[in-house]
Amino acid sequence: MLNSKTRWIVRESNDVLADRLAAELNISRLVSLMLVNRGLDTVEAARSFLFSGAEFHDPFLLKGMDTAVERIKWAISAQEPILIYGDYDADGVSSTTVLMMALRALGAKVDFYIPDRFTEGYGPNEAAFKRAADRGIKLIITVDTGISGIHEADVARELGMDLIITDHHEPGPVLPEALAIIHPKLPESNYPFRELAGVGVAFKLAHALYGFVPEHLLEIAVIGTIADLVSLTGENRLIAKKGIEKLKGTSNIGIRALFRHAGVEPRTVNEETIGFSLAPRINAVGRLEHASMAVRLLLTEDLAEADSLAMEMDGLNKERQAIVQEITAEAIEQVERDFPPESNKVLVVGNEGWNAGVIGIVASRLVEKFYRPVIILSFDSEKGLAKGSARSIPGFDLYKNLSECRDILPHFGGHPMAAGMTLKMADVVSLRERLNLLAEEKMKPDDFIPVLQLDADISIKEVDLAVLEQLSMLAPFGMDNPKPRFAIEEAGVSTLRRIGSDNSHLKLTLKDEDSLLDGIGFGLGSLFDHISPSSKLSIAGELSINEWNNIRKPQIMVQDIAIRDWQLFDFRGIRTLRSLPGKLPLVKKKYIVFDEESLSAIVQEEDDEILFIPNHSAARDAMLEWENVVLVDMPPSREVLETLLQGKKPARLYAVLYKETSDFFSTIPSRDHFKWFYAFLLKNSPFDYVRYGSQLAKKRGWSKETIDFMSEVFFELEFVTITNGLISIKKPASKRDLTESETYQEKHAQIALEKDLLYSSYEQLLSLFRKILQEPVENEEALKEWI
Repeated sequence: MLNSKTRWIVRESNDVLADRLAAELNISRLVSLMLVNRGLDTVEAARSFLFSGAEFHDPFLLKGMDTAVERIKWAISAQEPILIYGDYDADGVSSTTVLMMALRALGAKVDFYIPDRFTEGYGPNEAAFKRAADRGIKLIITVDTGISGIHEADVARELGMDLIITDHHEPGPVLPEALAIIHPKLPESNYPFRELAGVGVAFKLAHALYGFVPEHLLEIAVIGTIADLVSLTGENRLIAKKGIEKLKGTSNIGIRALFRHAGVEPRTVNEETIGFSLAPRINAVGRLEHASMAVRLLLTEDLAEADSLAMEMDGLNKERQAIVQEITAEAIEQVERDFPPESNKVLVVGNEGWNAGVIGIVASRLVEKFYRPVIILSFDSEKGLAKGSARSIPGFDLYKNLSECRDILPHFGGHPMAAGMTLKMADVVSLRERLNLLAEEKMKPDDFIPVLQLDADISIKEVDLAVLEQLSMLAPFGMDNPKPRFAIEEAGVSTLRRIGSDNSHLKLTLKDEDSLLDGIGFGLGSLFDHISPSSKLSIAGELSINEWNNIRKPQIMVQDIAIRDWQLFDFRGIRTLRSLPGKLPLVKKKYIVFDEESLSAIVQEEDDEILFIPNHSAARDAMLEWENVVLVDMPPSREVLETLLQGKKPARLYAVLYKETSDFFSTIPSRDHFKWFYAFLLKNSPFDYVRYGSQLAKKRGWSKETIDFMSEVFFELEFVTITNGLISIKKPASKRDLTESETYQEKHAQIALEKDLLYSSYEQLLSLFRKILQEPVENEEALKEWI
């Protein structure tokens, strides 16, 4: 057996609806199942989703839009300076850029301001507003921020500035008093789509200002939409799909420069290009330097400047990666040393000097490792403050639970799955204790087991290029429209090997009769030692098309593996039992020892157990259910082995079956051997076999053990007497068959057992163990039929 790392939950689909969609839209049933799973269960909804039939909503459906547009147009006509106040992540950068491009094109006198992550922190701040007022700014427009800036809105009003807030973060119980708040999630909002990213809201403002959909801005809007992990449904899907197509042919010299330094071929751009190439480089600027660099890159019309900025951003991204790796290692060490996950349902760790710009990434890494809500804090002992970033898991709403700690969180904001905050260092212990109590009250044990949501169980025969090409119509993938994941149960394995410079990945080929499917499991190389050659694999993962040397083949990106049945691992032929621990995988094991002399040779790990099985009684009483059983040495008989295993359900059998000397290759006397030796004794009785046995064996080409064996058989059959090493013929001799001798029987049984256990092929050994393990079940079924 091999337990999966996650809980696999396969969606229940409506087959009737799926069949209808497949027929109406002329698509494969697998694609129609995916649509139904996403709630797109009508022909109209499915057609719109697949073929981009949706249209952008009227921006004036957003509350406050008419007021905002009127004020901005007045400022443009009066050439009143406007300040766009943004945020330092990819959503904030793209939001700032979208509005800068729109306002510049409309003739506005406009500039932008993004606060410094390290000295100012997230959101509007009083000092920045005062500096803006000193510069003569009369209108500030926030993008991707501002909904929690209650004090700053009051400051703006006192300074004689109008404030328009555009944001998408969760609104608090009290809203800022601004001229207009454009936010799709306001309590009284009737906007048809509530899940816009910050850049989506900025795009809607641009839409309203232009009076038409500014499609040229979609290539910027898509960056923040995908980077901010908002729901890729509704209007966000429209932004993402159209924006990706715009990016493929972009003429923006800043984006093209970033493509070059990131090694991106524009025609191959998809949502993963944005998520893993563009967004990290944009975010790295705000994490390590100042995000204004990224805005300048997207706005520049100077080729040399674009190349210089893109090169610098690429370098900062590499530096960011190294810093993340270092802090992650330190954070993991702190968790394991001071706050073990077994007793901490929410992990809150921090340290002096941890770069506040990357702690959100570190939090995500710890969630992946420990599957707990995580808060990573950067301590500033001079100010006595801790600045933190949080990531969560399903079942623990960060925003709601942090809201219950508002009294010690003067500044925080975010979403159910991610948040940022600032608090006093003195309150960190209290925050940790309170969040753990909340998690204790609200979360169930299953919430801490990672879940893998799967769309369907499929067979290898269902996977072909045509189906995969249709599945790609569901893209772009993201939140609420994840890449389809599938389970393939009990598949045969054609090939299995480790790959990568450190053997950390797994390459395999699954088979089902004549059908084959290649697969690769990144980071799953360690499972190689836990998969036996005969195993049937259950695989969970994402299907894709692998293109190599102009050959296109289906493949599955393996995310988890399970083996439902027991497994046999062959470790026969080991030279010494002392070397055994280093050869077996690091799993909890139960060593079965039949020969007492083997006990002293076993070096067990901390959780291992050793069972000495000298007889049938001990074999019968051995508890082996779901255990990893190591058969250390040869059993005394087949019957003892059968008693040990029959009716039990081990998870794995590791067959070592060590035997220092084998009977299998020793000379086995035939009946002619026995006949000759008996005739010899008739002539030479009594014979001193102690003194002359070796000479006789040498003369005949036998081993001394052969002489000893035949002598013991004759003695048991009462053909001879043995006294002080002298063998004498016993007369009259009774007629008895050799097989009546226990020694003769045991010798042949041992040789037969060695043949079956030690000198059989892997397949033969597997067949033997299968028969032993299944016999009670088969007998029980036969008994039921007979009754």
